[in-house]
Amino acid sequence: MKKRLICIVIMLSAFIMLPHLAGAEEVAAPSVRTNLEAIKAVQTNADYVWTLVAAALVFFMQAGFAMVEAGFTRSKNAVNIMMKNLLDFAVGTLAYWAIGFAVMFGVTSTGWFGTTGFFLSDFIKEVNPWIYAFYMFQVVFAATAATIVSGAMAERTKFVSYLIYSLFVSAIIYPVFGSWAWGSLYKGGGWLEGLGFIDFAGSTVVHSIGGWVALAGAIVLGPRIGKYTKNGRVNPIPGHNIPLAALGVFILWLGWFGFNPGSTTAATTDIARIFVDTNLAAAAGVVSAMITAWIIFKKPDAGLTLNGALAGLVGITAGCANVSPLSSVIIGAVAGIIVVFAVMFFDKLKIDDPVGAVSVHGVCGAWGTLAAGLFNEAGLSLTQVGVQMLGIAVAFVWAFGVGFILFKLIDITIGLRVSKEEELAGLDFGEHGANAYPDFNTSTI
Repeated sequence: MKKRLICIVIMLSAFIMLPHLAGAEEVAAPSVRTNLEAIKAVQTNADYVWTLVAAALVFFMQAGFAMVEAGFTRSKNAVNIMMKNLLDFAVGTLAYWAIGFAVMFGVTSTGWFGTTGFFLSDFIKEVNPWIYAFYMFQVVFAATAATIVSGAMAERTKFVSYLIYSLFVSAIIYPVFGSWAWGSLYKGGGWLEGLGFIDFAGSTVVHSIGGWVALAGAIVLGPRIGKYTKNGRVNPIPGHNIPLAALGVFILWLGWFGFNPGSTTAATTDIARIFVDTNLAAAAGVVSAMITAWIIFKKPDAGLTLNGALAGLVGITAGCANVSPLSSVIIGAVAGIIVVFAVMFFDKLKIDDPVGAVSVHGVCGAWGTLAAGLFNEAGLSLTQVGVQMLGIAVAFVWAFGVGFILFKLIDITIGLRVSKEEELAGLDFGEHGANAYPDFNTSTI
């Protein structure tokens, strides 16, 4: 009797509570949806923050490039070099905002370049705040490509001519190739990326493009006075401040942690792996460049060792998201060896590059792009390697060809090179009426 009574009580209790339980389920469902939306919002906000922090790190690389270039050149041109690096970013920001970003990421029906979004106008109308974060991350890349050119043409270029070609690099030369390789990252879609071209953070898109334009500029300009003797011997022109150049390399190494991991434009766990690959390649580049220089010149040359770090960083930039840590070490080590021989090669051709920009960015950028196919974790594919080689070749033809024409036109019209007297006295006085070290005068006894 008691068991029956207990069962009846339980059934009645369940009957009474049933409506309340149903109501609880109705409350729980919206609560779960709200939590999911909140989690998604947090991830979105984290993506914005990470992308903008990475953009700031890449922007800081401008300081690194300025220090490297100033340190590897003579003190009488230090003010000119600071001005060029400052104006690279200022002019590049405006040119890329007005023209470059639209050419690179605007809507395209041909796969060759974008045709919408000049001055960010079409994009802003969409009221999508991501455009601002994405633009900031991309504009610092554009400025990097332009700044690479500065080093190879240092100590002998007219300042006004420099401003003109810097504008063209940011507005046309870099964005057009960028649209071929990266256009689909926003509104575009390039023919090269359609073939499966791999260049995650820009070994070719940024570095080789800048390096090949730099090569064209160095050829049109000709070498600095006294760099090569009549019988073809190289007369070294040492930089005035190697510690300053070393500081620049450390700044660039730090900035690369924004350059490569930041190219995810997302705060995900993938960035940790990219950090490691980037760092390993740089370290391997330092060691291999030092050993190579030590063997050849019987001394561990500081300048070539510093460039070895940059070579490793440039080399890993294309494949940092799709190669193993071991492969990163190999890629960086090979880049360190390549940069030493590349510097010697261009000197033999009497192409004067005061900071080794063509060797570091042009040549090692090409190696890094090829390596992204050779060491792809997805497996070695001859088709992929062929696409990588096509991208390397197209980048050279485009950047060097257009750059050469641009420099020739500037040379014919307003002139590209300063006078002999101004070069000997230093560009700081002739171009800017200034002295980087006014309290330190030197005299010959």
